[in-house]
Amino acid sequence: MAPRVVVVEADGGSRGNPGPAGYGAVVRDADTGEVLAERSESIGVATNNVAEYRGLIAGLEAAAEVGAAEVEARMDSKLVVEQMCGRWQIKHPGLRPLAAQAAGLVNRFAAVRFQWIPRERNRHADALANAAMDVAAGKAPARAAVAPPRVVEPPREVAGPDSPARARAREVAARAASATTTGTDPATAPASWEPRPSFTATRLILVRHGETPYTEQRRYSGRGDVPLSERGRAQVRATAARVAALAPSVAAVVSSPLSRCTATAEAIAGALGGAPVRREDDLIECDFGAWEGRTFAEVREEWPGEMDAWLASTRVAPPDGESFADVAERCRRAVDGLCRAYPGETVVVVSHVSPIKLVLRDALAAGDGFLHRLFLDAAGISVLDTWPDGGVAVRTVNDTAHLAAI
Repeated sequence: MAPRVVVVEADGGSRGNPGPAGYGAVVRDADTGEVLAERSESIGVATNNVAEYRGLIAGLEAAAEVGAAEVEARMDSKLVVEQMCGRWQIKHPGLRPLAAQAAGLVNRFAAVRFQWIPRERNRHADALANAAMDVAAGKAPARAAVAPPRVVEPPREVAGPDSPARARAREVAARAASATTTGTDPATAPASWEPRPSFTATRLILVRHGETPYTEQRRYSGRGDVPLSERGRAQVRATAARVAALAPSVAAVVSSPLSRCTATAEAIAGALGGAPVRREDDLIECDFGAWEGRTFAEVREEWPGEMDAWLASTRVAPPDGESFADVAERCRRAVDGLCRAYPGETVVVVSHVSPIKLVLRDALAAGDGFLHRLFLDAAGISVLDTWPDGGVAVRTVNDTAHLAAI
């Protein structure tokens, strides 16, 4: 049976920086400490940091090969750990492709947690790296003469079963276990003012569809397939040009299945040179049930109690309709799927006002009041970046500059 959780210990170095370089990586069973895989390779002349990234990549590849679901990645390179967590910028252009490759591997697992460890706790990977450096320098075969220790962590004093220390440890462990790599819980992502490297992020360009007759009349427009109006089609053309300027190359255009969105998505795909359009049912608008096609005033008059309850809680649905809590759940599922399918790439997401508001609410770790305070125009554009460690950056909200002449 494949282990669910493994520990990856990785290291790399060079003799001269740059100089003859190599890396080493070890994959262990997190429960027993058993060595499941070793990787070691000389890479010619390179810098310490390049070799360290190569060691991390080799370790993650090996973890995937043994079928791991979660990874504890441990390195004595503070630079690589901080950059992979998004807390330090990647200023050297030679490291950026390696960081992007590592980020792509991270997305293959349910969760990856990075940890800096002192060199003495990374002896096995360090020995493998040194053996590889010897080969690069023409001295010896790439095999480390080191007995891998069976214990992953050194023994520590154990707190009492009901002690405050153990309670805090349980809380931290639970938070770490839930911090997956797909960006679903921005509140648990590492906090930092340091700008994150955008090239390692999955970028979602969120586009609300163009205007329809219901938009102009301010009617609830949920599952009804209301087409774009003439003004809406003009908005879509302008939006397509704007998206093409923002992202000349995208991995995919993903759309709600309703025609007001698919028409918007197809125009954007055309402006991008024929990018593929994929329909995603989870991006469909909220089902407003009995309120479909009604104005706010009409609903207030006929369903005053139901309206008050709906405005007070995202868990309340319109009569015969769908709650915002249910919409949020499927939108999270859609975003998670996109981050897994297109790691480190740009995806255009064409949807409706409610799904886009809910995605932005979650990204900003905001409360439900945010939904009533945020206005999103038809054909407006918002931009959201997500990182493998759960980090999120909302870069643009409701950009409508491209609609000024319409």
